[in-house]
Amino acid sequence: MKKHFIATFLCAGLGLIDTSRFARADSIGRYECSVVGAVAMDAIGDREGHVLRTVQFNCVGVDGLLKGGVYTAISIAEWTGSEGRYLLGDGVHRTAGGLAVAHTLEGIGSFTMRDGKPAGVTSSGRAIFSFASGTLASLAGRAIKFVSKTTGTNQFEMEITDWSLFRSD
Repeated sequence: MKKHFIATFLCAGLGLIDTSRFARADSIGRYECSVVGAVAMDAIGDREGHVLRTVQFNCVGVDGLLKGGVYTAISIAEWTGSEGRYLLGDGVHRTAGGLAVAHTLEGIGSFTMRDGKPAGVTSSGRAIFSFASGTLASLAGRAIKFVSKTTGTNQFEMEITDWSLFRSD
């Protein structure tokens, strides 16, 4: 009985360790970002609160493979009220000796509210590195997940993780 309990306990423990490998995404890096210039808000005109929001931003890598790098990008999203859907997101990642271009495949966002007013944006989605070279060559063709959240006025952080662990294709 005692041996059966120990064997069951060990198998369960090993199973949890193995499955946690798939449940945890591998971090590629983290950026601290700033909006560049004014955020463009173009009313679409078909209903109240339906706008096209264009944001240009620059980021500095603070962790992982992207540490010390710079990311320059633009995003365009369709917003209805406090909910957004990303239509375009493209940018260039630059590190010492490396370049990579990323394209957003899909993404959503929502305004965070403070005292009844928009105080920032949280977003998440998927992207792909369509080109990478030099020190970033390992990112070529790699699918990623991104999550961002506001850290201050026109400031946000973005975490990039490997999405390919979650793909079923």
